[in-house]
Amino acid sequence: MTLEARHVLEFPGGYTRTTGPVIGRFLTELRDGRLVGVRTAGGRTLVPPLEYDPGTGDAVTGEFVEVGPAGTVESWSWVHAPRAGHPLDRPFAWALIRLDGADTSLVHAVDAGDVKAMRPGLRVRPRWRAERTGQITDIESFVPEVTKIVSPVRTEYVLKPGLALARFLEGVAAGVFVGCRCGSCHKVYVPYRLSCPECGIAITEEVEVPDTGTITTFAINNLPDPRAPEVPFVSAYVLLDGSDVPMITLVGGVAAHEVRQGMRVRAVWVPEEERTASMANIKWFAPTGEPDAEL
Repeated sequence: MTLEARHVLEFPGGYTRTTGPVIGRFLTELRDGRLVGVRTAGGRTLVPPLEYDPGTGDAVTGEFVEVGPAGTVESWSWVHAPRAGHPLDRPFAWALIRLDGADTSLVHAVDAGDVKAMRPGLRVRPRWRAERTGQITDIESFVPEVTKIVSPVRTEYVLKPGLALARFLEGVAAGVFVGCRCGSCHKVYVPYRLSCPECGIAITEEVEVPDTGTITTFAINNLPDPRAPEVPFVSAYVLLDGSDVPMITLVGGVAAHEVRQGMRVRAVWVPEEERTASMANIKWFAPTGEPDAEL
């Protein structure tokens, strides 16, 4: 047989106590939206204020110092499922917060939104209630300081091609690659250019090269690109047949892991009626099915 007696301690009208000059000053400042600490004889600032120095037992000086309002999280514990008496109805952290200018820490709730946002050293500020009565709950919670913003960025500009680029794009609009041959070193450059980067002389001979070539090197990309056929996709340097300098382009029509150096590829053009003076005329380069070339 179990004997038990249930007792209830209740103050229907509320438990009333006097605060004293130290705690009373702290709560009064809270009501007015300020945070203060009290100085000890040794020069330390206690927040929340105490009537006695916990280190020496001496009475505090009575000198009050405004602190914060920002502070730093020293340690914390995450509450995944708030209870009825908790300050927030969503997951939050209980944290030890050292307010700027204070030598001790106070415990309060931090509304970080996600446990991943919490860390020692996190900078936080109080979120005050609109109606304050002089209690620690006048601070609804602390919230992280703003450390980054996301801004939509868009720039629009018009590119006017020079003589060399304009000639190359005219060719692309017609479905051909226009290059040029140096009269000194005899190298063929695609895209078209007006001078040889190796010899430094002007180039006057124009040549057309086929839209087939060989992959010399490549990279597999895992970030989305609106021009790419799928993710992952391959960007590659392709040496067009008859050219001496590779050009960078996309590779499609083949799984990314099957792309290799020496693979023979051909340009995949958009329909003729859709072409403009733009590299968008070439969707990508796709394998031709020929045997790999030796590099």
